[in-house]
This record gives sequence, structure tokens and C-alpha cells, in this order.
Amino acid sequence: MARVVGVRFKRAGKIYYFDPAGLPLAAGDHVIVETARGLEYGEVIIAPREVEESEIVAPLKPVLRQATPQDEAKVLENRSREKEAFKICEQKIAAHELPMKLVNVEFTFDVSKIIFYFTADGRIDFRELVRDLAAVFRTRIELRQIGVRDEAKMLGGIGCCGRPLCCASFLGDFEPVSIRMAKSQNLSLNPTKISGICGRLMCCLKYENDAYAPCRKIAAPTVGAAVVTSEGEGRVLSVNQGKRTAIVALEKGEMELPWDDLLEKNGDS
Repeated sequence: MARVVGVRFKRAGKIYYFDPAGLPLAAGDHVIVETARGLEYGEVIIAPREVEESEIVAPLKPVLRQATPQDEAKVLENRSREKEAFKICEQKIAAHELPMKLVNVEFTFDVSKIIFYFTADGRIDFRELVRDLAAVFRTRIELRQIGVRDEAKMLGGIGCCGRPLCCASFLGDFEPVSIRMAKSQNLSLNPTKISGICGRLMCCLKYENDAYAPCRKIAAPTVGAAVVTSEGEGRVLSVNQGKRTAIVALEKGEMELPWDDLLEKNGDS
């Protein structure tokens, strides 16, 4: 067993394990750690605990210290500098007439590296752009091309449900989403209705599909089956697994009736 602490560097970002190094850390604390990118400022998401050795990637780097007020001030200063760097990079992109869209700029805590995230339809030769940026900022420059899902996660927004995007709110990683998940939830297969603002299938299709899995194990009326109800004979038009109800077409119109009522009168319809 190894003692670890879980640290996250971005909201809804991936959680990384570090050695707590005996520090009295708790969830919500801010810490300074060393990563492959340099010194980073992160938030403790998982308080120190014991995990199996197989769950960690060795060697486990230690937490250097808890963040001080001076560290907090430096983070705010970096955020301000990121905005200025964004403007400068956009000007350089326009000057070089590169077909790319700048999405975000990120300074490491110690400003040993500046990362510029962008989207583009194909590969971009940005070597001259990197030289220009390095001359301005005098530190290591990295340009990283990202996809449309990563762009939506960075920028955030409101989904068709009226709530903040799942990817920008709480989903740490993107998981594969298939059209089969929409079919199993009896959703419309119209791309405009099951796609997020990124243009890809909505992330909620995946985790909601997992939530509905136990419901699908329960005997349910079959769509298209002829049934007898307390309102008369009819035919099942659709089934709502979450509510355990079915829409039944009757002579007097469509009605939503509970599964139990149908199953009791017709067996496994």
C-alpha cells in the first residue's frame, strides 16, 4: 500500500496522485507540486489515503508545500498575464496568416513554460510563430492542437438542457460515446438533438446509459405489442424506462400508463 493525495490542476480536470510527504493536507487545500511541466499550483481533491501500489505510476512525486498567500498572489498574476499573452498570440497568428484558432493560454506556476492551445482543420507549420512568441516571452513555448471536445471543456458554456456543460463542470475524462447509447434510451437519432455544442455526441449519453442499465433488466412492455388496460385495448407506442411507464394508443387517444398495470393484465407483453 502507498499513501497518496489526489491533486487537480484545472476545474473538472484529471486527478493526479502525489506523495503527501507527511503534510497535514485536507480536501480543498491548495498545494505546490512538481510535474513534468514544472512547478504547478493545484487543489487537493482527495485527502491523504492508502491505495494499492498498482493504482499509482511510479515514481510518486512529493507535494512540495502548502500554498502560501504569496503563491496565491502569483497565481492571480499569472492569470492576468495569460490574458495579455492571448492577445499577443492572436496578433502573431494574424501576422503569419495561419489558419488556426487560439482557444486558451496557460502559464505554469513558475512560468517555465507557456502553453498555447489551438484548433485547426489540419496540421499547421507554426515554427515561425513559436520563434516570435519565444522572443516576446523569453521562456519555453508549447503550441498544442486540441479537438472540439477539448475546446468546449476549456471554454465552457450552457448545454441544450440549460445547465453548464458536463465536461467543463465535473467530467474529468472524455469517454467513448456511441449512437447505440442513444438508441437504448429511446432518444431521437436526429444529430441536432443528441449532439453537444462541440458537435459530438453528448457526454451524458454515456453516464445516463449506465444509470438506465438496471432498468433494462426489468421486464417491460414491448413496443408495438397489443395490450389490455383499464382504459380498454390498445397498442404500446413507447416505453419510459426511468418512470416505468408506457405510452399506449387507445381508441380515445394516447395515454401514459404504469408498467405494473400492463404487466399485471397481460403478463410479459
